[in-house]
Amino acid sequence: MVFKRRIPRSWLQWLADGIYPPGGWGRAAQYMNHRLRRLPDAPHRIARGVFAGVLISFTPFFGLHFLGAAMLAWVMRGNVLAGLIATFVGNPITFPFIGTVSVELGNWMLGQGGEMSPLAIVAAFGRAGGEIWHNVGAIFTSEVTKWENLRGFYHRVFLPYLVGGIPLGIGAGIAGYYLSLPFLSAYQKLRKKRLADRLDKRIAQRAAARARAALAAEGQGKKL
Repeated sequence: MVFKRRIPRSWLQWLADGIYPPGGWGRAAQYMNHRLRRLPDAPHRIARGVFAGVLISFTPFFGLHFLGAAMLAWVMRGNVLAGLIATFVGNPITFPFIGTVSVELGNWMLGQGGEMSPLAIVAAFGRAGGEIWHNVGAIFTSEVTKWENLRGFYHRVFLPYLVGGIPLGIGAGIAGYYLSLPFLSAYQKLRKKRLADRLDKRIAQRAAARARAALAAEGQGKKL
């Protein structure tokens, strides 16, 4: 393949790039912004995709954010690619804040107490993921399934995260929709104007070239 890396990246490199992209988060944000602006679709459809991607980023369905954003954008008749790009809102820098606020809000909405630090939330997801993989492997081996951590994880972390994350995600998604819509509309109008100006310039250049050629041919005819 022409664009395939000569030296494939290791798992550690993939993890490091996920935590801190090679060009930094600022450059990554600029790239995502550039991709959103140049999507070939109506501004309101792209903005719907942004809403879907931002909303899903506030849910605890880690590993399924791309799929969830694509499905929600499709259901809303938004731009699916915009939904995938907008999940960039959820990244290693923002997830600790999103998770902590979502869990605290969810506990308050559920009428139960308990505060958790970002590290405690990450550790809880890690233990739950490990137990899930253990139980999957137990299907094909003689190992005994374990559900203790998953039961506690569901009630103490996952459910509060989901209950608190959905209203936060809806609010952030609405903000993303109304912030991106006028920006996308203005950019597309400006881009169309620039393309039209370029086309007019090329037409004028070709007309001038034809006129010069006609004058040159007329001059040669007079000499003959």
